[in-house]
Amino acid sequence: MITFCQFGAGRIGAIHAANIAAHPQASLKYVVDPVAEAAQNLADRHGAQVATMETALADPEVNAVLIASSTDTHADFIEAAARAGKAILCEKPIDLDLERTKACLQVVEETGTLLALGFNRRHDPNFRQIRDAMLDGKIGKTEMVQITSRDPSPPPAEYVARSGGLFRDMMIHDLDMAQWLLGEKPVEVFATASCLVDPAIGEAGDVDTALVTLKTASGKLAQISNSRRAAYGYDQRVEAFGEKGMLRAENVRPTTVELMTDDGATTDKPLYFFLERYEAAYRAELDDFVTALTDKRTPLAIGRDGLIALELAEAALESCKTGKAVRL
Repeated sequence: MITFCQFGAGRIGAIHAANIAAHPQASLKYVVDPVAEAAQNLADRHGAQVATMETALADPEVNAVLIASSTDTHADFIEAAARAGKAILCEKPIDLDLERTKACLQVVEETGTLLALGFNRRHDPNFRQIRDAMLDGKIGKTEMVQITSRDPSPPPAEYVARSGGLFRDMMIHDLDMAQWLLGEKPVEVFATASCLVDPAIGEAGDVDTALVTLKTASGKLAQISNSRRAAYGYDQRVEAFGEKGMLRAENVRPTTVELMTDDGATTDKPLYFFLERYEAAYRAELDDFVTALTDKRTPLAIGRDGLIALELAEAALESCKTGKAVRL
């Protein structure tokens, strides 16, 4: 059994805690959160205890730490857990600052700690099948990847102001997916963006609509389309194109039922929220971490992947500001 302490008792923390409690090889012992009521409610729900960080990390029964707290705490918690000798599964990103991210990863390397990063889309069954088929050579040499990721509605402007912006907060998932599917780290980034959805997002200094093109050293291309609004639901699609054909994952819908009449054809809209769309991915992410820890293997997404994605996000932001492609 892997015994967890969890930092963070908010919305995403509730998902992770439930998955730990349901996993046959895991148990949740401690919940740590500065909001006492939230911590107690989540702990009570899963038979855990509320504790301070120091108490939880000092307990020799604790094998692993799951970090689902606010982004500005991630690096500090990673370093504390690494120095305590605990394996770590952390929500993305490690930090919004590149240098702080590098310093944190240096501590992880020095302590020899296992660090998995929560790029949950790598664990989505549909996207994982595309990656596996690409590795099996189903489409031959990969030439292009297209990723569409559009939220159903924009976040509050106050969230945008502290999120790090669209490229670091939202597109970072897609930037990671792109380099994972391409099998290479991109070396050139070009981005263009606008504020078309909510003027308040522009007033907060961010954009809500963006296109990014990536190019690898071997010439492979990827294009990412992001919007903070999709009237029809949570739009999540991936396409990989190669010399022998194409792989495509479409949106996930509540049912596969299609109504066809003389008026036309109708289907269900895509699932509306990321928590339901990626419900299976979150479970698979935890399972990958637990088996990586017990089998002593590398998780599907590690700290270095988080650094690469943040480097790409920073390059996209620079390109957007300058109107020029950025070389990495």
